[in-house]
Amino acid sequence: MTPTLVRQHQHLAPPAAHGHRDAYARARDWAEIQERMLVPLYEAVYARLEIGTGDRLLGLGCGSGLALLMAAARGASVTGTDTDGRRLALAEERLRPGTAPHGSPADGPRVVGGGPAAVAAEGGPRFTAVTAFDPQSGADGELVPMLTAAAALAERGSPVVIAGWGPPERCATASVLRAATRQAARPPDLGPGYGSAPGGWRPYGRDALEEAAHRAGLRPDGSGRLSCPFGYADPESAVRGLLSTGLFDAAAEAADEAQVEKELAEALHPYVRRDGTVWMPNVFRYLIARV
Repeated sequence: MTPTLVRQHQHLAPPAAHGHRDAYARARDWAEIQERMLVPLYEAVYARLEIGTGDRLLGLGCGSGLALLMAAARGASVTGTDTDGRRLALAEERLRPGTAPHGSPADGPRVVGGGPAAVAAEGGPRFTAVTAFDPQSGADGELVPMLTAAAALAERGSPVVIAGWGPPERCATASVLRAATRQAARPPDLGPGYGSAPGGWRPYGRDALEEAAHRAGLRPDGSGRLSCPFGYADPESAVRGLLSTGLFDAAAEAADEAQVEKELAEALHPYVRRDGTVWMPNVFRYLIARV
């Protein structure tokens, strides 16, 4: 039986485009340049949880589907959610039947526009694992409600994985991302909210992941740290990849994209190697909690 890919793209909130880099180009840059930077994270989590045949995995903020594809390649049945319709369209391309080396499960992969509520509306069996790999998923205060809703769709005892940045001093990319915060900062006379534009980068507190899990009614059950370097072929690729994260959108609105690109390129100078490649060592952290 050939599985079908279920798609639901309604009620999406795609990111705004800035300057000459339209939203479709941004989504493609994410899929082709930036998303692969988190592959070490995906691999470490799937290996630790022994994700494989018989697992039903829900990926929150699945982007263009690379993490889902890797789980499907291990034999898992995968469902992904995201609010970016353009990234979901690319995930759909990746998850077409027959793309997974071991074959897709009988019920097929799914990408669903929105969040856990949209998945719940479609019905289906409960999940055996949930992942929230996007390190900025909690930037707008939506992480806890999202985890709470996702936990209601999982079997009791199932793991829920939350990922985040490690200490800023161990993340070379942190100094580059601060450029976005500076550009997006409001003038002092506008009152509270300095540097707090939605989607902007924020460093993680030491117990931030545990606190989010507790607030969502989950039980922490282990954690890990791993090296997750960001490497690019050249500075231009690095600028395009970092802009595709959406972390610089507020800065582009506050200033203009050309200025943001200029400051970003300057911030990357210390990480350009002699051969012209860009290399930024980072440490990421993940928490495994239980429903």
